[in-house]
Amino acid sequence: MTDNKTVLLLMLILLQSCNFAVTEPNTSKIYSDVRSIAAMKDVMWQGELYGKINIDTIKNRKGLYGLGPKAFLDGEILINDGKTYLSKVKTDSTMAVEQINSVEAPFFVYANVNEWEQIQLPDSVKSIKSLEQYLDSKTKDKKRPFAFKLVGKIENGIIHIQNLPKGVKVSSPKEAHQGQVNYSLENEEVEIVGFFSTEHQGIFTHHDSFLHMHLITKSLDKMGHLDKVSFSKMTLFLPKS
Repeated sequence: MTDNKTVLLLMLILLQSCNFAVTEPNTSKIYSDVRSIAAMKDVMWQGELYGKINIDTIKNRKGLYGLGPKAFLDGEILINDGKTYLSKVKTDSTMAVEQINSVEAPFFVYANVNEWEQIQLPDSVKSIKSLEQYLDSKTKDKKRPFAFKLVGKIENGIIHIQNLPKGVKVSSPKEAHQGQVNYSLENEEVEIVGFFSTEHQGIFTHHDSFLHMHLITKSLDKMGHLDKVSFSKMTLFLPKS
């Protein structure tokens, strides 16, 4: 009798597992998955500065968005709608931005998005922190993580470009940011490509943030990792579900 009860219990557990396996995949069909290569923490803490992906190996360029640092931390990479841009430090006040095809990154995050929902960013959303809170509340019922865009004008902002001296060994975030140069922006028309996740801190967002964003000016002469901003009139683009 005991053996029969055991068999019956196992059958019930198996049936419940099967039912779950059938229904769960439906949640992954909203839009294209965000893909990440390697991890920010391995660069910062383990000193893995070498390239782990060459951007030209991402074959599907349609609606492609992505970002990360250049291998060996001497530049910043942005993919905006299939076009790849690299920024590098020239001086403390100038940079070089070029459109390229091939460049390596020690970690990278990317996604393909071809249909967007457009939303006017509320006037109350002025900073990176308030944007993070707004995105979190706005997307509770949407698939995460996700890519997003912001297009419009900023009042001011600060972007940085990694510029690690050649041959430097890295074993902490402080060491990884040696040579980094910050650039101030004022009253610029910009596009910002970002990724939001509550579960990838240390992978493609910093440990204290759900966001990773790179900004490029409309004139294409300034691009870097966005550290601080005061938004003016901006349109927010979220993946259409």
